[in-house]
Amino acid sequence: MTHPSPVADRATPATILGQPNQLFVLFFTEMWERFSYYGMRGLLVLFLVSEVAKGGWGWSRADATTLYGWYTGLAYLLPVLGGYLADRYLGTRRAVVIGGFVIAAGHISMFLNTVPSFYIGLALVVVGTGLFKPNVSAVVGQLYGPTEDNARDGGYTLFYMGVNAGAFFGILLCGYIGEKVSWHLGFGLAGLFMILGALQFYFSQALFGDIGAPPSAADRAKADAAVADEGPAHVVADRLKAIVVFSFFTIFFWFAFEQAGGSMTIFAADYTDRSLVGTSGFIFKVVNSLMTVGPAVLLTWLLWKLNRSTGSRYLLANGLLALAFAVIWGLVIWMLGREFALDQSEVPASWFGVLNSFFLVILAPMFSKMWERHWNPPGPVKFGVGLVLLGLGFAALSYGSAGIPQGAKTAQVSMVYLSLAYLLHTMGELCLSPVGLSYISKLAPARLLGLMFGVWFLNTAIANKLAGFSGSYIDDISTHYSMSVFFLIFTAIPIGAGIVLMLLTPWMKKKMHGVH
Repeated sequence: MTHPSPVADRATPATILGQPNQLFVLFFTEMWERFSYYGMRGLLVLFLVSEVAKGGWGWSRADATTLYGWYTGLAYLLPVLGGYLADRYLGTRRAVVIGGFVIAAGHISMFLNTVPSFYIGLALVVVGTGLFKPNVSAVVGQLYGPTEDNARDGGYTLFYMGVNAGAFFGILLCGYIGEKVSWHLGFGLAGLFMILGALQFYFSQALFGDIGAPPSAADRAKADAAVADEGPAHVVADRLKAIVVFSFFTIFFWFAFEQAGGSMTIFAADYTDRSLVGTSGFIFKVVNSLMTVGPAVLLTWLLWKLNRSTGSRYLLANGLLALAFAVIWGLVIWMLGREFALDQSEVPASWFGVLNSFFLVILAPMFSKMWERHWNPPGPVKFGVGLVLLGLGFAALSYGSAGIPQGAKTAQVSMVYLSLAYLLHTMGELCLSPVGLSYISKLAPARLLGLMFGVWFLNTAIANKLAGFSGSYIDDISTHYSMSVFFLIFTAIPIGAGIVLMLLTPWMKKKMHGVH
């Protein structure tokens, strides 16, 4: 297949929605990776605690959430190494390609339905994520010049929509197939889309020119020599300190937010009234259909725009994307038709996980406009507000679970409380996560960009491990105190951390030296 020269592509850059078309290649690549990650993550705890007769492993809740914590923690720990390898040897683009195929191999291994292949699969996904995750974010930052901060912020917001579109469909479809048909078919579906995503990016690489290319020995020497051009050493050091502080406070956010895959999934499965009959069941089916079809239409339109922008030059890459969307549409139509044929609906426990992604796709443009036109406070204030909103989401869960008796293994709490929690959590996430990615790309020197994204994800790793550890105490705390007290823990800690970070705003602004 013949590609145009990188020089030609970069000389006449094409845009979609005012952003470079390369952003949307990364948008879809990250979308399929997040489809696979969140699709499998949404199934993991449910599969482990499910009875052996129902195809699961029959683990205790504590053991399942502990494994979940180790898995997600390691998946976010290895990006430190992945970012370093890309900065010094592989280049960010090659790291994304290798990582994508390793992740795909991991999901295929989990699909094989044996105990050894399950653990091998988890290990491969961890290694692949370490290469993929920091570097796909770094490539986004490399699309923009030093004077394009506003475009960069908008680009990261759109990119984050891709992250959550993948999470939405991954949790929705893998979760539905895993719970309703077969756990291992759910794992296999995650692998299918990771393969398509990795291939799509591989065949689109010429569009990037030398962006994210492997550094040569001369490039590394130039990078080392360019240290003097980064500005005064104390400014660079201060900005790196600011990145470390931002990254540290994300621990308090993700340690609570990542209860979504552990204790909140258990709460959805065992303590939430998910049965719907008559009018309420029909209304849910209609709402679920609109929630599913709407994002699918939007993403199909973006695919059409990308195809028009890149044309026949990237026919194979765009064809793979089209194939992926054909499978998505087929599964969506099958799933919705199957549900409408049932007289009684039971909302899958994994379904609640899609609310975060759905709310994010809907709210992201509103938050982007708010930062741009109405209220754009300093980064520490945005982070602090995000932490407070997260805590308020758990306050809703604490209030909703106040009537659950001590030590109860099941209950019938209204779905309203879990839905409200996910709405508040999503608003908090929009104040913190895409903002943090953008700040790293602004504050970090180019030679350390991949490594700094790795540091960001290192703190996310610590948070994920803490999330699994703390979530494993759901039974102990609800037995000795109450379920309401369990969720109050995740109310108090993020709100306290958010207030502290907002108080640090003057100090942080000094360390950022003019970066807003």
